[in-house]
Parts: sequence; structure tokens; C-alpha cells
Amino acid sequence: MLKKSLFIFLGGLSFVLGTVGIFIPILPTVPFYLLTAYLWLNSSDRLYNYFTQTRYYQTYVQKMLIEKKVSKKGLIKMLTMVFIILLIPFILFDSLHVRIILAIVFFAHVIFGGYYFLKKR
Repeated sequence: MLKKSLFIFLGGLSFVLGTVGIFIPILPTVPFYLLTAYLWLNSSDRLYNYFTQTRYYQTYVQKMLIEKKVSKKGLIKMLTMVFIILLIPFILFDSLHVRIILAIVFFAHVIFGGYYFLKKR
């Protein structure tokens, strides 16, 4: 009973953090939503069924991870957020090595995102 209550509470917390992550790009939405689904699947069928029917789950987990579908606009938005997040250390660090690594990481996101999401079209 304690485990079930703990999973329900932690699932609620991860749901809130994931939802906040939609509006604040530093918090990752999808991992928090996956954690919510796992925790509620193992604690409450009612909460799990409710969660999997929400618009946020359908948009950020169902379409992106399960169906591998993202619109070009969504992909551009995602890559823009990655660019902004990687731009911060790029500006703050004066090391050429760090900047090269960050550039490689960004271009890997562009290539992987384009291949992974747009190949389904």
C-alpha cells in the first residue's frame, strides 16, 4: 500500500515537472512523462488510463516516440531549443575543444532528428 501511494505521488510530481517542461525548455518533458506513465501503470489503472488520454501525452510521447511522427514545424522548434541550450555553454566557455564538441552535438541532433522523424513521411 505504501509503495502504491509513493508511486502515485511520484507520478504526480513527474507529471507536473513534465508539464512545466513544455513551457520551460530546460526541463525535459518526454522523460518525465515516460516516468509518469511507468509509475502510474504500476500503481493505478485509473490514473494511467487518464494520463495516456491527455493531450500532452498524445503529443509528446505517443506521436513522437511511438509513432515517430513530428511535423516540420515541431522539428524546427525542437532543434531551435537544442540550439539555444547548446549556445549558452558555447558562449560561456572560451575553449576551442568545448566549442567543437558542442557544434558536433548540435549537428548530430540535426542529422538524427531529420533522419529519425522525417523518414516516416
